Amino acid sequence: MPSIGHRASWLIAGALGAVIPAMFMWGFTVDDALISVRYARHLVSGVGWRFDAGGPSTDGVTPLPWPLILAPLAHGEGLEVLARARGLGLAVGGMAGCALGEAMGRVRGSPAWGRAAALTTLALSVPVAAYAVSGMETSLATGLATAAALFGRRPRVAAVVAGLAAALRPELAPWACVLAIGTAIVARAGAARVLVGGVLALAPFTVCALVRTMVWGHPAPLALMAKPSDPEHGVAYAGAACVVTLVPVLVLAPLALRRAPMALALVVAACAHILALVAVGGDWMPYARLMVPVLPSLAWAAVLASEQAHPVATAARSLVALGLGVVLLARGAAEGRHVGADRAALVAAARPLLAGAHCVAALDVGWVGAATEADIVDLAGVTDPEIAALPGGHTSKRVDARLLLERGTDALLLYLPAGLPAGGAADWAEATYGRAVEARLADDVVTARHFGAATFLPLGARGAGYVLLRAAPGE
Repeated sequence: MPSIGHRASWLIAGALGAVIPAMFMWGFTVDDALISVRYARHLVSGVGWRFDAGGPSTDGVTPLPWPLILAPLAHGEGLEVLARARGLGLAVGGMAGCALGEAMGRVRGSPAWGRAAALTTLALSVPVAAYAVSGMETSLATGLATAAALFGRRPRVAAVVAGLAAALRPELAPWACVLAIGTAIVARAGAARVLVGGVLALAPFTVCALVRTMVWGHPAPLALMAKPSDPEHGVAYAGAACVVTLVPVLVLAPLALRRAPMALALVVAACAHILALVAVGGDWMPYARLMVPVLPSLAWAAVLASEQAHPVATAARSLVALGLGVVLLARGAAEGRHVGADRAALVAAARPLLAGAHCVAALDVGWVGAATEADIVDLAGVTDPEIAALPGGHTSKRVDARLLLERGTDALLLYLPAGLPAGGAADWAEATYGRAVEARLADDVVTARHFGAATFLPLGARGAGYVLLRAAPGE
C-alpha cells in the first residue's frame, strides 16, 4: 500500500499538471461560450429559455443542462458570467487532475517515470488546457468522463457518471455506452448487469432527447441542423485530433492492451468516440474540442497498459508523445491565449455603437449577445430554427437581405478576416469576406440600398474585424 506522502505527491502532481497549463491558456475562449451565457442570464432574469429576451424559446445550447449549471453564476454582464464559468472550469479541471494523479500513484506495476510521462503528456496537450478555461461545458464533461474511467472497478457507478458526461456532450453517448459495457465485462458481471450498465449510460442522453422533443419538437440539438457536416470532414477531424491532442499516442500498444482488460475497455470506448466524431462530421472550433473529454481516460489507460508493456516500448511511446507536444507548442499551438482579451475589447468597442439598435444580424452571435440586449438574427442558425433549416452550412446559410428586413434588422455585422480594403469603411461592399453568408449579403443590392457603413470594429492585432452597417435613416 503506497504511503500517504507518496499518494499526496501524485495527487499534487496531477493537480499541478492540470492547473498550470490551464492558467497558461487562461486567455482562451470561443464565441459559443457566450451563447450559453446569454441563455443562462435570461433564465435567471425570469425571461426563460430564450436567446432573445423578446423572442421564442429556442434550443440554441447543445449541452442541454449547461445553462442550468451556469444559472447560479449568471447574475451580471455577459463577460462577468463568462469569467465565472472559466473559473468553474479551472476548478473542475484541477479536481479531475487531483483524482487522476492520485489514482496513478497507486499503480505500482507501472514505472514511476511512465506514469509521470503520462501526466506530462496530458499537461502538454493544449486542447485539454484550453477547454478547461474556455467557459464551455467541456471541462465539466471531461471531469465526469475522467471520474467514470477511474470508477471502472464499479461498473454501475461508472455507467451513471459516463452517462452524465454524455448529457453535456451528446456525441459522448457511444463512448459512455461502450465504457459501461466494457467495465461490466471486465468485472465479470452477468449479461443482465452488462445490459443494465448500457441502459444507465444512455439514460441521461435519452432524457435530454425527450425533453428536446417535448419542448422544441426535435430530439437532436439544433446545432446538428445548423451545422451539417459529412463523414469526410469527420475523418479529417478525428485523424488530426488523435495527433494534436498527444495522448492517443500513448495507447498505441496492442499487445499490452490485450493483457490489461480495463485499459482495453477504456481504449475501445475511445475508439467508439472517434467513430462518433467521424459520424457527426467533427467540429469547427479550434483545438479538437470534441476529443478533449476522453483524453484523461486514455492517459489512465496508458498507465494501466504500461503494467503489461515492455519498458522500452513505454519509453518510446512517451518520447514520441512528449516530443510531439514540444514541437506543437514551439510552432504556436498556444496562440489562442489572446482570444479572450481580443473578444473583450471587441465587446467594449461595440457596446456603445449598438446601444440604439433594436435588432442586430450577425454570424458570430456570442460576443454580440454580450454587447447588446437587442434581438439578434443568428445568420448561422445555431439559435434560430428558421435559419437553421435553410440550405447550407452554418457559415453559408441562404440568408438574403430581404429576410433581415422582414425581421426588422437595423444593424448588420460582417466579418473581414483581412480587414478593410484601401478605401476604408466606405468600400465595405468591395471587401473580401471569408464566409459565404457574409459575402452574399455584402454583394446583395438590397443590403447596399438599406444599410450604410457605420464603422469598423477591429478584432485583435492582425487587421481582422467587423464592419458594422446601420439601417439608412427612415428604414
